[in-house]
Amino acid sequence: MAVSLSTNFTKLFAAEVKQAYQGVQKLGGTCRTRTGVVGSTVQFPKIGKASATIHIPQTDVVPLNVTHSNAVATLSDYAAPEYTSIFDQQKVNYDERQELVQVVSNAIGRRVDQIKLDALTASSTSLTVANSIGGANTNLNFAKVREAKRLLDGANVPAADRYMAMHADSLASLLSESQATSFDYVAGKNLMDGSVGSWMGFKMIMIGDMDEGGLAIDGSLDRSLFAWHKDSIGYAEGIGIKTEINYVPEKASWLTNCMLSAGAINIDDEGIVKLTCRES
Repeated sequence: MAVSLSTNFTKLFAAEVKQAYQGVQKLGGTCRTRTGVVGSTVQFPKIGKASATIHIPQTDVVPLNVTHSNAVATLSDYAAPEYTSIFDQQKVNYDERQELVQVVSNAIGRRVDQIKLDALTASSTSLTVANSIGGANTNLNFAKVREAKRLLDGANVPAADRYMAMHADSLASLLSESQATSFDYVAGKNLMDGSVGSWMGFKMIMIGDMDEGGLAIDGSLDRSLFAWHKDSIGYAEGIGIKTEINYVPEKASWLTNCMLSAGAINIDDEGIVKLTCRES
């Protein structure tokens, strides 16, 4: 086999990786996003609250003196490389390319999701739902989701663009609740496809076990879930997903590498709710 790959193949592979990556990441579109960032940090502006006051004729107006601050996200560099021996492939065939596409895109997609989950975990939110809501040491249930909604409503968080990340065990628990599955409460077919799409004002997103960490669980089997508004988390990319394929003579192999430089930060803790759920 010639020690070269056509430019067309490289472009095709990169396009397939990007398309697959967009399909496998679960938290895409759930945060404020910046792309093309120059430098190692990016600032997300945060504007404080203000109250209107009664105006008295013929007196000077009093400025609101709204506070301005920035949430700073630090970008980290990630790579998902894989070698393919020249002796293992007499030619680059369709099946092998597709396998590499899935491996690389899944790795990068999970990493992007973990970056956002880490930002949620690092938030110092005071909005919390204890595992005693809906019963002592309970998993995710209707009462917990309702309480998360109440907390966000009470903080005047906009009703649109709300999300909730839950584990597979959380989903199984929720599907045992009649409020999530009965046609008396919902018009969807949650039991037919085994998922909960949009419910109680949240777009529900199931996150399974991840080597990158996923949704953290402690020794007492208390797992931390999160509900948040889109504008409460900022995600930034300095280098969007980028793919290279190079031949490495010393290893007689192709090196396929997918790279990303990205970071995330919690912008507004008042738009984030932490739910503690006890797994069995």
